[in-house]
Amino acid sequence: MPKSLFIDPLKVRAQSSITFGEIPVNTYNLTFAEEKKRYKKEDFIRIYRDMLVIREFETMLNLIKTTGEYQGIQYNHPGPAHLSIGQEAAAVGMAYALGVEDNIFGSHRSHGEILAKGLSAISQLDSKELTEIMENHFDGEALRIVEKHQKGSEKDLAIDFLLYGTLAEIFARKTGFNKGLGGSMHAFFTPFGVYPNNAIVGGSGDISVGAALFKKVNQKSGIVVANIGDASMACGPVWEGISFATMDQFRTLWEESHRGGLPLIFNFMNNQYGMGGQTQGETMGYDILARVGAGVNPEMMHAERVDGYNPLAVIDAFKRKKQILADKKGPVLLDTLTYRFSGHSPSDASSYRTKQEVEAWEKCDSICFFGNQMIENNIATQDDLDQMKSDTIDLIKKAMTLSIDDDISPRMDMIATPDQIGDMMFSNESMDKMEDRKPDVLIPIEENPRVQSLKNKERFAFDADGKPFSKLKTYQLKDALFEAIIDRFYKDPTLVAYGEENRDWGGAFAVYRGLTESLPYHRLFNSPIAEGAIVGTAIGYGMAGGRVIAEIMYADFLGRSGDQVFNQLPKWQSMSGNILKMPVVIRVSVGSKYGAQHSQDWTALTAHIPGLKVVFPATPYDAKGLMNSALQGTDPVIFFESQRIYDIGEQFHKEGVPEGYYEITMGEPDIKREGSDVTILSIGATLYKAIEAADILESKYGKSAEIIDARSLVPFNYTPVIDSLKKTGRIVITGDASTRGSFMKEMAQTISELAFDELDAPPVVVGSRNWITPAHELEDYFFPQAEWIVDAIHERMLPLDGHTSTSEWSDKAILLRHQKGI
Repeated sequence: MPKSLFIDPLKVRAQSSITFGEIPVNTYNLTFAEEKKRYKKEDFIRIYRDMLVIREFETMLNLIKTTGEYQGIQYNHPGPAHLSIGQEAAAVGMAYALGVEDNIFGSHRSHGEILAKGLSAISQLDSKELTEIMENHFDGEALRIVEKHQKGSEKDLAIDFLLYGTLAEIFARKTGFNKGLGGSMHAFFTPFGVYPNNAIVGGSGDISVGAALFKKVNQKSGIVVANIGDASMACGPVWEGISFATMDQFRTLWEESHRGGLPLIFNFMNNQYGMGGQTQGETMGYDILARVGAGVNPEMMHAERVDGYNPLAVIDAFKRKKQILADKKGPVLLDTLTYRFSGHSPSDASSYRTKQEVEAWEKCDSICFFGNQMIENNIATQDDLDQMKSDTIDLIKKAMTLSIDDDISPRMDMIATPDQIGDMMFSNESMDKMEDRKPDVLIPIEENPRVQSLKNKERFAFDADGKPFSKLKTYQLKDALFEAIIDRFYKDPTLVAYGEENRDWGGAFAVYRGLTESLPYHRLFNSPIAEGAIVGTAIGYGMAGGRVIAEIMYADFLGRSGDQVFNQLPKWQSMSGNILKMPVVIRVSVGSKYGAQHSQDWTALTAHIPGLKVVFPATPYDAKGLMNSALQGTDPVIFFESQRIYDIGEQFHKEGVPEGYYEITMGEPDIKREGSDVTILSIGATLYKAIEAADILESKYGKSAEIIDARSLVPFNYTPVIDSLKKTGRIVITGDASTRGSFMKEMAQTISELAFDELDAPPVVVGSRNWITPAHELEDYFFPQAEWIVDAIHERMLPLDGHTSTSEWSDKAILLRHQKGI
C-alpha cells in the first residue's frame, strides 16, 4: 500500500484500449560473410569447437546409457541423463555473449549449458585466475587428478578440469564439482558463473529471479540468465517468477540508486517438447512462446524469438538484450528456438514424433551448418574440422577414463563414514553479516520510533506483586521479533525482507511496524501474492550470497510454496557439496479465528523434510533469542509464530527480555516449570494451555507437572525430556497441530524408543482434532484445552481422585476415531 502512488478513479475508469507492439520472430539476417567483420577467425573456431565438445560429451552419455560403452570403454551408468543433442548452438551462443560475472541457472537438461558457460569463462579468464579457481575448489582435489594427464597450457588444463568435474559429478564421484551429491540434473560450478541446474521443471523460474534481485539490491555486476524449457511456461514457479521480476515498484518506488528493472533474461530453450507433449499445437496455446511477453508489462518483456540453430543469431540477440538490461529496462524474455534429436532421456523411443520430423531437423544440424559455413568462408578446411572432431573425442575419452576409475575417482565411502551426507545437511556457520560493508538505512537505529517506544515497555509481564501489566505497557512477542530483525538490518548489509504487506502495513500482524521508517525500498518491500515466488526468490537470493527474511502470512499458504519449501530450500546446501550456503529465514504465522484454510499448524510438514531447521517459540524471550540465532546462521530456518500470542508478555524469564543481543541455541528445549509427577512437553502456543493444566493438577489434585517448552522441532535435544521422565515416568505431548501425522506423534515414538525403561505409561499426545478448523466460536472444541490435558492424564496414565473427564480418552473412543478417519 505505497503512500506515494495515487490511483486516480477518473484516469483508471476512462475509456481506452490496450495496444501491443510487434514481437520480433527470427529477424536475424546477416550472412556468415558479413559476420566475418565482427568476429575473428579464432572466434568462429571457438564457437564450433564448443559445440563439438557438447555434442561429443552428450553422445558419450547416450552411448553409455544405450550400449554400455563409448569408444571401446565399458561403463554402466544407472543414473539420469537428459540430453540436449541438437541444441548445442543455443547453449554456445548464449554463453559466448556472457561474461564470467554473468550467472546462468538451468534445468534437468543443462549439461550443454554447463559446458558452454564453462568454456566461455575459461576463454575469458587468465592463467593466474584459472589456477586460483582450480586450486581453491575442494583444495584442488579435481585439479590434482587432471593435471597429471595434461601437459598443455593452463587453459587446456582448465578445459580438462571442466569436463572431468562435470562428468565425475554426473557419475556420483566425490571428486565431482559437488562431491557427486548433485549429479546430472543439479551439477554446477559457480566460479565459472554456472549456478544450479534444477531437476524440477521450471524450478529455476523463480530462483533465478532471486539471484537477479541479489545483484540489483547489492549493486553487483553482471546479469542472470534462467535457461528453462518451453514446457515450463505452464509451471507456477515460472509464472510467479515473471510476476515478481516485472513488479512496477522497481521503476516507480525504489530509490534512484536502485531504480530500474532486474538484470535478468528468461531464456526459454524452446525445443518444442516437454517429454512427449508438443507445446506448440498441443499442450499450450501461445502458438509462438514469445507472445507471452506481451501480456506481462507494457514493454512486453522485450520479447523475441531467435533462431537457436544459428549460434551467431543467438549471440546477436543476447548482446542486444544485455544492453537493455544495462539500461535497467529488464527483465527480458527470449524464445530460443531449438530442437533435440535425442529423446527426453535415453530410454525414450520418441514414439510421440515421426522419424521424418527428426530427420528434417537433423538436416538443419547447427554443427554441420556452421562447419560448412566455415569451409565456404575460408575459416577452416575439412581437415581442420576433422582434426577438431578427433581432438574432441580424445578430450571426452580422457575425462571419461579418469571419472570412471574407482581408484582415481572414488565415491563417498559410506562404510567408513556412514554419516557424512548427514553431516552436510546443514552448514551450521555463524556470520554477523554476509558482506562487510555499511548497510543502507534511512536513520540511525536509535532514532527509529518503535525502537524508542520499546525502551518504555515492561520487559517482564508482571509487576513486583505478580500483577500483569497492561497490554499497552507490556513488551510483547511481536516486539521481540522486531527487535531481533531490526538489529540484523543494521548489521548485515545484504539482508532484505519481503512478502505480502510487509512495507507500510508493517506486516500482516505488525511485527514489521517501524521498519519502513528505517529501511529504503530495496531492503523492505511488498511482493506479489505469490508464495511460491516469495520463497523461490529467497532461495536464489541466499544462493547468490545474501541473507533474506521471507514471510508467509499463514501456515496454510505453505502449500502454495510447496516445491520451494520442500524440494528446493532444504536441498541445495547438501546437493552442492556444502559449497552453497542458505541463510534464509521463512517466517510462517500460525493462525486462528479464520477457519479451515487460515488456522492450521503445519509444523510436521516442514519438520519431515531433511535440510530444514524448524523452530516455534512461544515466549518473547525465546522469540528474540531464536530469531537472533536464525539470522546469525547460514541454514534455512522455518520460523513458526502463533498469531494467538503475538501480544503476550514474558512470563517465565524473570529478568525480562534483555535489550541487548543474545542467542538461544536451536534444538534446546526449555523447562518452564519444574515438577515431579508428570511431564508436559508443549509445542508453540499450547504452552499456555499446559500451564493452565499444571495449575489445575496442582490446585485440585496435588500433582506436580513439569512443563517443557520444545521451542525447536529440528534439531531437537531429547536429553532434557528423558531426564524429566526419570523423575516423572509419564509424559503428555501437546500442540495445536491436528494429532494424526503430527510432530507430536514423532516425539512420542522417539521418546518411547529412547526412554522405554523410564516410562510408567505410554506417552500421550493431546493435539487438535482431525477435522477442519471451525469458526472462532467453536475453536475450544478443536484446539487442545487445559481440561483435555488433565483428562488425558487421568484416563491414560495417572488416575486423579474425584476427577470427572469432559473429553473422551478411552481406548474405545480412540479406536472409533481412527476407524472413522477423524
